Amino acid sequence: MSIYETLNEQQQEAVYHTEGPLLILAGAGSGKTRVLTHRIAYLIEEKGVNPWNILAITFTNKAAGEMRERVDDIVGFGAESIWVSTFHSTCVRILRRHIDKLGYDTNFTIYDSDDQKTLMKDVCRLLQIDTKIYKERMLLSAISSAKDELVTPEEYRIKAEGDYNKQKTAQVYEEYEKQLRANNALDFDDLLVKTVQLFQTQADILDYYQERFRYIMVDEYQDTNTVQFELIRLLASKYRNLCVVGDDDQSIYKFRGANIKNILNFEQVYEDAKVIKLEQNYRSTSNILNAANAVIRNNCGRKDKTLWTDNGDGEKIHFRQFDSAYDEAEYIVGDIREHVDDGSCTYNDNAILYRTNAQSRMFEEKFVTANIPYKVVGGVNFYARREIKDLLSYLKTVDNGQDDLAVRRIVNVPKRGIGLTSINRVQEYASTHEIGFYEALRAVDLIPNIGRGASRLDSFVALIEHFKADALDMSILDLMQEIMDETGYIESLQAEDSIEAETRIENIDELMSKIAAYEEACEEANEPATLSGFLEEVALVADIDSLDESSDYVVLMTLHSAKGLEFPKVYLAGLEDGIFPSYMTITADDPEEVEEERRLCYVGITRAKQELTLTCARRRMIRGETQYNKMSRFLKEIPMDLLATGAVFEKDDEPPKQSAYAQARQTFRTRAFAGAAKPVRQFAVPEGNGPGYGIGDRVRHIKFGAGTVTAITEGGRDYEVTVDFDGPGTKKMFATFARLEKI
Repeated sequence: MSIYETLNEQQQEAVYHTEGPLLILAGAGSGKTRVLTHRIAYLIEEKGVNPWNILAITFTNKAAGEMRERVDDIVGFGAESIWVSTFHSTCVRILRRHIDKLGYDTNFTIYDSDDQKTLMKDVCRLLQIDTKIYKERMLLSAISSAKDELVTPEEYRIKAEGDYNKQKTAQVYEEYEKQLRANNALDFDDLLVKTVQLFQTQADILDYYQERFRYIMVDEYQDTNTVQFELIRLLASKYRNLCVVGDDDQSIYKFRGANIKNILNFEQVYEDAKVIKLEQNYRSTSNILNAANAVIRNNCGRKDKTLWTDNGDGEKIHFRQFDSAYDEAEYIVGDIREHVDDGSCTYNDNAILYRTNAQSRMFEEKFVTANIPYKVVGGVNFYARREIKDLLSYLKTVDNGQDDLAVRRIVNVPKRGIGLTSINRVQEYASTHEIGFYEALRAVDLIPNIGRGASRLDSFVALIEHFKADALDMSILDLMQEIMDETGYIESLQAEDSIEAETRIENIDELMSKIAAYEEACEEANEPATLSGFLEEVALVADIDSLDESSDYVVLMTLHSAKGLEFPKVYLAGLEDGIFPSYMTITADDPEEVEEERRLCYVGITRAKQELTLTCARRRMIRGETQYNKMSRFLKEIPMDLLATGAVFEKDDEPPKQSAYAQARQTFRTRAFAGAAKPVRQFAVPEGNGPGYGIGDRVRHIKFGAGTVTAITEGGRDYEVTVDFDGPGTKKMFATFARLEKI
């Protein structure tokens, strides 16, 4: 039997259609990776395509690694010539060879989010930007959005004319880019932007890669943004053998710049495109898929498709509504413990998914109390830890002395008596003479008023030059060891004699293991292990790549992080309006925003293979305030016959008598003490008989928007008003402070 006969009819059609533009609409769990790998094998074995003429792009290192492994297994000889990588890795590989055409050195540094924040602080300080008004994160977000849309600083400044705030952002954008170039550094957005600029300005380089990649495949196409679309369009424009695979129902990264129109309008861009739908799901049971179909069907901006499976009906979906988030967490943790104890599952069969990172705290506390192993995916990235960034900055300085951020980070780490005054004088000299910070250090004798700091700075430069010379002959592992020995970095941590310092030393040991693993991998692939290559690999690591599926722990993660994963048992928690969909989405009054949230719910449901449990709470503490939320509208879109017996929808119970709210309410009902010697300050009661509106009236709140008054209670000091808001749900408040306006 041919390997292609193991595919279903639609999968075979996708494999056999090799020429011209092709859109594969692959529903969740429909075997798209299998289709892509078999398609690559078919191109080589049956169509005689050279392996090096094939490019396969996906979004995460994890997905690229899985595809690489499968391609190697199925193709065998010649598979190593196929480019299988992420967008960013592909671009880095191209830029390492050709970025000198754009005026950069090929040993450029890649700035992560922490580096960007540090650079932005420097830019704001230089331009005297008030960061209380113009938040650094907001400025970085605006610049990232501009780059996603291929808008240069000059174009941004022209478009900002007449808008004072945008003109400020344009000023920051220009200086930010100037500093990046001076540091011979690129941020993540630049990796894509500079590659597109390279192709747009260097026709010979574009032609080379068009000839090289005659067959292009792009996975997760629904997550592409404008710059990624343009990159692929340029590469594919000569031979037009472009195959894109995606699912518009799983487009959930709008906040990162993803443009769902790239997949929805594919046939308009490529009028001769073939469209194939993969609707058979191999992951989940019918009940889970029917729930997912019922929810996503409420979206208008989508291509019609319905998931189905031969896996059988399976268990019905479990639904539980709890009085509080505390009860919700207690139930889920207890349910996991019960099923592990009876042998029906292991810890790593279970995943708890939620809308926001803040929701993990309650679960973490319960897991610690119950002594259950767990891991929160998406916490502090290993490479963002202080000691790791310190040592990587040494490597970056050795590799690229133009990286001012890296040099400034380590110039006095460990402490070598170089004060902030000396550092500032070096920086002023560098800025005045328009040279890099490290270049200024090398000319420290020429810096006025540097004083006694000169000898220490000279020693630092001599140390770095020594490392640079040794790097030519040493392995990266030996170089890292020498850096730690010569600088006394480990000794400085040991001198702290604290548990935190011990943890940092353990992290450094892990970094050494990572370097060794990188060098071994290069040796196996018969490739040179370079310092630039190692720093590049480290820079491109994502949080999700740290998920070890072989370890036995419960996984906690946001729904955005869960995309592309699957688990036998999934708990989807916090399904309340105001939480999921989020309060901002509801109040935005934008149907597209709600549709994105619904796609996120669809992604969450389709992560489950065998069992799905949906939970919500009537009250939840958010930012120190108890909120009473309605059940999520997405829950109500699931047909009742798919839910297990005993699921009960909406129940308006009073909060328990022992709650803090009940106690406060009791205090409120007590009239102010009369007859005291000193006058008691009375709260102002709204004029007229009552607050100016009644039960059933529509009112508007400055924060929560429009809602309907459901109850008004007269107290001794004020009126207590209960309002069922359209978005955030039910709120109880005092009339005087609520300042509700009757609509």
